[in-house]
This record gives sequence, structure tokens and C-alpha cells, in this order.
Amino acid sequence: MSVARTIESKLTEALSPQFIRVTDESHRHAGHAGARPEGESHFEVTVVSAAFTGRSQVERQRMVYDLLAPELAGPVHALRLSTRAPDEADRPRTRHCG
Repeated sequence: MSVARTIESKLTEALSPQFIRVTDESHRHAGHAGARPEGESHFEVTVVSAAFTGRSQVERQRMVYDLLAPELAGPVHALRLSTRAPDEADRPRTRHCG
């Protein structure tokens, strides 16, 4: 099974997401540290799940990192996450400047 499919499978099983997208961005990092010639080292993951309701962004990311610990210790060098609860899914993200 590909790394992307493994990520999607694990997150789907554990989080029962309403939406999930796993995008292999390895081609954008060719030649960078951690990039593998065969790819599947850099991913963007978007997950909308009720499991994230009431949790901070840090807690959500820790949940995902814990679920994907073997992949992060092995083939995955970088993981860009967007984790949202269902009631946040349609709201645009805003950035606060200090």
C-alpha cells in the first residue's frame, strides 16, 4: 500500500472523517532534505472530523501525529495539516497578525 493510502486509511479508521484529502507534495521538495527519490515523503492532509470538536489546533495535530507515528518515523519527512471540526469546515481561516 502506498504511504498516502496508509495515511488516509489510518485517519479514516480512527477519526471517521466527514472529509479527508491526502496530497503527495513530494515533487515540490525534490532535492530538499528528507526528500526520497521515489517520492511519498511530503504530504498535505486535510481532515474534517467530529473528533476535533472542542479541541485546540495543537491537540488535533497531536492526535494525527500519534496516529501516524510509524510513518513519521519512517518514510514521511513533512506533514502539512489542516484539521477542522465539522462546524468549522465552511468558514475561511483567518490569520491574526500581532
